[in-house]
Amino acid sequence: MREGAAGVDDAARARLTDALVRTGKQDARAFRLVYRLTSAKLFGICLRTCGERKAAEDVLQDVYLTVWTRAAGFDASRGSAIAWLSTIARNRSIDWRRANRPVTTSDAVLAEIADDTPSAPDIMLLDERERALHLCLDDLEERQRAAIRTAFFDGFTYAELAERAAVPLGTMKSWVRRGLLRLRECLDGSGS
Repeated sequence: MREGAAGVDDAARARLTDALVRTGKQDARAFRLVYRLTSAKLFGICLRTCGERKAAEDVLQDVYLTVWTRAAGFDASRGSAIAWLSTIARNRSIDWRRANRPVTTSDAVLAEIADDTPSAPDIMLLDERERALHLCLDDLEERQRAAIRTAFFDGFTYAELAERAAVPLGTMKSWVRRGLLRLRECLDGSGS
């Protein structure tokens, strides 16, 4: 992951959130943008749960009808836009599955229905943790932040980092160690 990737992810989340909020105000252009940004992911959720392409397409259409009518109820303070949309897709898919499959309690059927994707609360918690991590990283001194990001996200060794920064190996190790300590304190303080 490059240094700017977190900013791109934040920008994409903000763009989707804005489009969803505008969809709640019946903005058709914003609704098309929501569709363009999320249809592949939501179709994957529908297909995985329904197990049939045609059914997944039908369920996806129902998902977007629901989004159009209920987008005004989206509250960004309660979770991310993609988590909200994924929950709708998952619930609609499960509803379709229940309505179109015989109800049995056999282990084989239960295993077939099981969904390994994270639940909406899990997705929201991961988003919250990721935001906290990036906020804490941004609070670090520039050289510590750059060293930690390069080491952990790009896989550079201490020796490679020291060479790139033109500093002794011990200095680089100290920067990373102190940065990690500050990062841990920050994350512990944020309730993560």
